[in-house]
Amino acid sequence: MSGPVAPRDDLRALEGYHSPQLDVAVRLNTNESPFAPPPAFVERWLDELRRAPLNRYPDRAARELRVALGAHLGQAPERLFCANGSNEVLQTLLLTYGGPARRAAMFEPTYALHSHIARITGTEVVVGERRADFSIDPDVAAAFIEEHAPTIVFVCSPNNPTGTVEPVATIEALLAADGEHLLVVDEAYGEFTPWSALELVRDDRRLIVVRTYSKVWSMAALRLGFAVAPAWVVEELEKVVLPYHLASATQIAGRLALELGAEMDDRVARLVAERERVVFELAHTDGVTVFPSGANFVLFRPDGDGHDRWEQMVARGVLVRDFSRWPRLDGCLRVTIGTPEENDAFLDALRGSLQEVALT
Repeated sequence: MSGPVAPRDDLRALEGYHSPQLDVAVRLNTNESPFAPPPAFVERWLDELRRAPLNRYPDRAARELRVALGAHLGQAPERLFCANGSNEVLQTLLLTYGGPARRAAMFEPTYALHSHIARITGTEVVVGERRADFSIDPDVAAAFIEEHAPTIVFVCSPNNPTGTVEPVATIEALLAADGEHLLVVDEAYGEFTPWSALELVRDDRRLIVVRTYSKVWSMAALRLGFAVAPAWVVEELEKVVLPYHLASATQIAGRLALELGAEMDDRVARLVAERERVVFELAHTDGVTVFPSGANFVLFRPDGDGHDRWEQMVARGVLVRDFSRWPRLDGCLRVTIGTPEENDAFLDALRGSLQEVALT
């Protein structure tokens, strides 16, 4: 038997994207919704699924979903591209507009899959820096774009993992920067913040906004994301994405979920209220630095070794995300906002960990 076939040379050092899934009572590390989908939604979804012709391929254009989603967002269906989670949207964008001899720009620290998917697609990654408060300096960023001439510029807002929300002036400055680039605003957590770049999307602008059903609509398991983009971008993406990529079950769920707008708005309001409570509690906890957030998670830096604090909280049955050894995020951890009871368990576990530090 011969030896294994080597991957591409440029992928040899690449590590996969991982988030530990441990058997603990409280999991607050992956920014999912703490709420299950409403039972009425599940029943309606199952009823339609029973009637669906499962022996046939799904609608390749996802037309009914795009029409419903367009009506919900006030956008033409031709400006909508739907895929298996927002990550497949990002991958299709990079397959279409990235690749060899092209560059993708991003501002670190930010969502790791922007650079990860770029490298998978053979796209060169160029990295700009954020300010100390994790915001993007629009003048510095515009000069960076003009210097490196990327084809795609990624801006995550609210930014993952910092929670930073970029103001409209920054988005407009990056759009106006010299060069022929697409500006991709990743709004996976856009429902939790007061403003959205969706209002800036037009056919005569190189702006794309990416969103997901995973957070607000409690559909992380079904994998549905979408882009709102100029119609000419959507037309190109549809040439590249695999045929019949979006399952009928997912398309049906995405359409039916839009009928739950009032309930979803209520969930957002509850999570935002809990986020503000958690931020307040962290700000009034000795030994913790907390950063402002416009998302459904909060970044904070506890005293002592961040990884040790993470392990001590796991020992207390609470799992948060460990960013303590990431570049630019020394000592930081990130907690997803859960139910009030889960958030209380997190705060108790963190304070218990900090007490251990004080005793050593």
